Amino acid sequence: MSRFGAVKVALHRLAFIVLVAAAFGLMLLGKADTVLISRVGTALTDALTPALEIMSKPAASVGAVMNNLRELAAIRAENARLREENQRLLHWQTMARRLDEENQRLRELSNMVPEPTPRSLTGRVVADTGGVFARSLLVTAGARHGARSGQVVVAAEGLVGRLTEVGARSSRVLLLTDINSRVPVVMEESRARAILVGTNHDRPDLAFLKSQSAVSPGDRIVTSGIAGAFPPGLPVGVVASVDDGHILVELFIEESRLELVRILDYGLNGIVANPSSEDMPP
Repeated sequence: MSRFGAVKVALHRLAFIVLVAAAFGLMLLGKADTVLISRVGTALTDALTPALEIMSKPAASVGAVMNNLRELAAIRAENARLREENQRLLHWQTMARRLDEENQRLRELSNMVPEPTPRSLTGRVVADTGGVFARSLLVTAGARHGARSGQVVVAAEGLVGRLTEVGARSSRVLLLTDINSRVPVVMEESRARAILVGTNHDRPDLAFLKSQSAVSPGDRIVTSGIAGAFPPGLPVGVVASVDDGHILVELFIEESRLELVRILDYGLNGIVANPSSEDMPP
């Protein structure tokens, strides 16, 4: 056993010396003849490529299976979330139908006068050519289409503003963010009334509020209908922040993404006088 161990140690040392010598030899050969080494490397690569390809297929298959399992788990989680959300929506749909029927019965019992259905027309937002207002838009709807100064302008998300200048084929919309804009609003839950004041920034201010304790971030704001300038109940935005007497409002609409707007005629004269045909701009 001792002789066998000595022979084994000698072979290990000899193999180490041979490997070191081979490494130095390959290095010298590579310095002396780079073309030969390149050809040998290319030949080895070509010879090993099929084997590497065969060996990579199981790894790729395992990776694909793992990706499919992860996607399947994500799909199951998404399906569970959608089922839960669908159940909530069905619950709210049932409650909405019940409240709608109850509201209809109460209207019939109280003999309430129904709210008027507004006439509307649609205009496309075009580039603003400038004017006396800092925040305004031009729309392709004018007096020839039935537009009048003071009419309400809305988008799918909520209130946009009102018409201030009406021409024959186009009109100017005063946005809620303009410093000249004043809109009577009310908190949807607490019913606290205030005035939405434009600041020439993206977030208008909420002024003339009796008590700030009735306002908290996230509260929805709608038009109150006071003064007859706007009909009640139009969605405006949510309270963004309450800080040092300043209440900023995040509007539902995004001015930069407005393409089409609806001009509503509720038959409200409001605080904006209708211009006569003589004063109508060309």
